[in-house]
Amino acid sequence: MSLTVEEAGRALADPTAYADDARLHAALALLRRDAPVHWVERDGYNPFWAITKHADVLEIERNHELFLNAPRPLLATALQDQINRERAEQGIALRTLIHMDDPDHRVIRAIGADWFRPKAMRELEPRIRELARRYVDRMAILGHTCDFVQQVAVHYPLYVILSLLGLPESDFDRMLRLTQELFGGDDSDLRRGDSPEEVLQVLMDFFAYFQELTEARRARPTDDLASAIANAKVGSGGVMGRDGEPLNDFDTASYYVIIATAGHDTTSSTVAGGLHALIEHPDQLRRLRDDPSLMPLAVEEMIRWVTPVKEFMRTATADYKLRDVTIREGESVLLSYPSANRDEEVFDDPFAFDVGRDPNKHLAFGFGVHYCLGAALARIETRAFFEELLPRLESIELDGTPELTATTFVGGLKRLPIRYSLRG
Repeated sequence: MSLTVEEAGRALADPTAYADDARLHAALALLRRDAPVHWVERDGYNPFWAITKHADVLEIERNHELFLNAPRPLLATALQDQINRERAEQGIALRTLIHMDDPDHRVIRAIGADWFRPKAMRELEPRIRELARRYVDRMAILGHTCDFVQQVAVHYPLYVILSLLGLPESDFDRMLRLTQELFGGDDSDLRRGDSPEEVLQVLMDFFAYFQELTEARRARPTDDLASAIANAKVGSGGVMGRDGEPLNDFDTASYYVIIATAGHDTTSSTVAGGLHALIEHPDQLRRLRDDPSLMPLAVEEMIRWVTPVKEFMRTATADYKLRDVTIREGESVLLSYPSANRDEEVFDDPFAFDVGRDPNKHLAFGFGVHYCLGAALARIETRAFFEELLPRLESIELDGTPELTATTFVGGLKRLPIRYSLRG
């Protein structure tokens, strides 16, 4: 595939590029080699610097006081950037951890932090393993073929995260539809509609649901994460209100949204992409089945291989020199995690799927103060699923052509047709 550097840069702002692994990684490899800090101009988007080397992504992540999430935390069209600014001014914009910087970020992150610490994860693990067994059993019930993404992978981690929140299973299908619509805005098979109004309506449907949940948990607190969020008070050191005040309605709903969505789509992409990688690399599947002690390393390799979060944006608050380029105050950078996780200077044979890869310094969860709050949960979920599946798996192969989601933010496989045989 022959690309110019300019074409490679523009691919980062093209959702269809992420649905074509060969095209995407050809573009990223070219940028890493010839223009690791590259200015991208693409019709319909505000310009940005593409950051494609592992060391440079780390450097910017470490400099979180100079490179801020606000006002452009994610890559979006110029029109959507403008709409987001206007909604923020009106106080009706989504405002999650990925939109925040310190001190707000530190205060808000602390609200849910205890629910993702090792002790809480150990207490949740029996429920995770129960759900993993349920979905491997579901594969057995389905017979010998299924679309693994649509019939298994999108449901399993959603049930885990909504169980953590304490939501009833009767609401899970509704949450699945909303999360897919929210993250699937670039994919015609997933989005609700094309207009900004339809995109906003998805968000407002989320907010309406979680507003009812907040009122219920404040009236009758329970022992779940939803209650912890609903009844959280602004701690000392924050600038979001006087100490002791609850979060406002939009910040409360935003917290629910990021937990429900980020805890779902990323892990479902990892589980599906991990299984696809094992099918495509039968030697690695045999290796893992023969030596189950490799599972923790295999999970890290699945996460690196898939890299569900494709990018975050940061904006410079002062001039900053990176390599031989000066990033000017007010300019934005795109941190390309799939590129960092294939960096030839960091990973031996980065395009090989290796279930025993060690070390594996992937950046799929970010780094520093914005390191993914749910990283430990994602690892436990992925490990639990494959520890349930592999001992029962007699055979597995593709039963059609896998399809990737068109996206520039979060995504992975949207279809994985498989044929398999399970014991029990």
